[in-house]
Amino acid sequence: MNDADLPQVVAHIRSLPHETEWVEFKVNNCDAERIGKNISAIANAAVLQDQDAGYIVWGIENKSHQLVGTDFRPKSDRRGSQPLEIWLASFLSPRVHFTIHEGEVEGKHVVVFCVPAASQSPVAFKRVEYVRIGESTTELRQHIAKEREMWSRFDARPFETLSARERLDEADILPLLDFPAYFELIGQPLPENRGSILERLTAERLVEHKPSGYAVTNLGATLFAKSLSQFERLARKAVRVVVYRGDDRTEIVRQQEGDKGYAAGFSGLVAWLNAQLPQNEPIGQALRTTVPMYPEIAVREVVANALIHQDFTVTGTGPLVEVFRNRVEVSNPGRPIIDPNRLDIPPRSRNEQLASLMRRMGMCEELGSGIDRVLTAVEFFQLPPPAFIESSNSTRVTLFAYRRFAQMDREERIRACYQHAGLRWITGERMSNSTLRRRFGIEERNYAQVSRVIADTVKAGMIRPDPPDSKARRHAKYAPFWAAW
Repeated sequence: MNDADLPQVVAHIRSLPHETEWVEFKVNNCDAERIGKNISAIANAAVLQDQDAGYIVWGIENKSHQLVGTDFRPKSDRRGSQPLEIWLASFLSPRVHFTIHEGEVEGKHVVVFCVPAASQSPVAFKRVEYVRIGESTTELRQHIAKEREMWSRFDARPFETLSARERLDEADILPLLDFPAYFELIGQPLPENRGSILERLTAERLVEHKPSGYAVTNLGATLFAKSLSQFERLARKAVRVVVYRGDDRTEIVRQQEGDKGYAAGFSGLVAWLNAQLPQNEPIGQALRTTVPMYPEIAVREVVANALIHQDFTVTGTGPLVEVFRNRVEVSNPGRPIIDPNRLDIPPRSRNEQLASLMRRMGMCEELGSGIDRVLTAVEFFQLPPPAFIESSNSTRVTLFAYRRFAQMDREERIRACYQHAGLRWITGERMSNSTLRRRFGIEERNYAQVSRVIADTVKAGMIRPDPPDSKARRHAKYAPFWAAW
């Protein structure tokens, strides 16, 4: 919802039945505690009523739905030293990206809190979950059947299917989306008329036709928005690239924040990013040639994975690419669903529709082959092994610039050995001293250095001899710890 939508939204809300559980009408009751409880209740009730959002409205009489106006001014209201909006947000968990809109409608001052439906768990205010039953706000725990129904609906409502913007006329849809990019990326000709275009976008679930008008789904906006800032709940999901002068964050050289949808802007993002990366300049037999410091396929795949696998329910942050002199870090909100260090586990995405469409458009590799290709490209360039780090609410992948074997620390050597063994296993081969020497670029006469790395990796429990009872040493074969015989 935008401020410009206020008259249309108010008209729609006034037309609803009296006991609509995902709408609360008020005139001047602006008690902050009550508002917080109502936000929780409306967010949870919207899920139960199959709504993408609910509303708390001031300036409309509850029984008659007549416009009477309100004296409430939430944007200037404070709770102690904090603005009301910030105070409310601090007590809601998980965080709810509610928005406040106020203005004149038919000469009356009206305030609307637009509250998105809960997405993956019930919303609580001060650690208590609420829900609307009829016209009453009550604790969710008192209604076990409702709570059970909510959890079942969370499993059935993927993020991509929710509306990013709704109640749009047919003429309003296409100006919001880079629809020519969609047809180009899927390799189909652009239809000649608006009706045919909308039909195709609807079939792809980028657009939805509802009784209240057209809606752009999260899938459509995330991938093909001309401007993500036109979709309030997705504005902070734009990709940000920051380039630093050295190895730390003390000095920023340049930064770029994208505003296009991921699919519409992906090729431009990758091209701009690659232009910021350092180059190697080896001297050949006749010509001085320049080659990328990092494999382009690795950069592309790591960025695509960050977009696809992020947790969109983590509000206030989006994918971040940071370029340092000695490394590239790519972060996204949300912990990985599966351990990225386990090459044997079948891949899963929390955003399956997004992942599927991006693969069809050639923006990332086939399911399950992305990380494999990153590791293969890194080995070909003889770079240090990538690091996959998960924190409480984010995932970070780091690609490192070239360093010789002697410059890698013990942990990096063990990680490289483990990743190499995993790659060999999934291609039906086995790691040996010889294959690991080639991976590190070490000459045969220095095989003892690699033997020490293998011994350290076995001791760390990351690899094991294959077969387990093998007595060979120099010509022994090894498999990752998870390999099944």
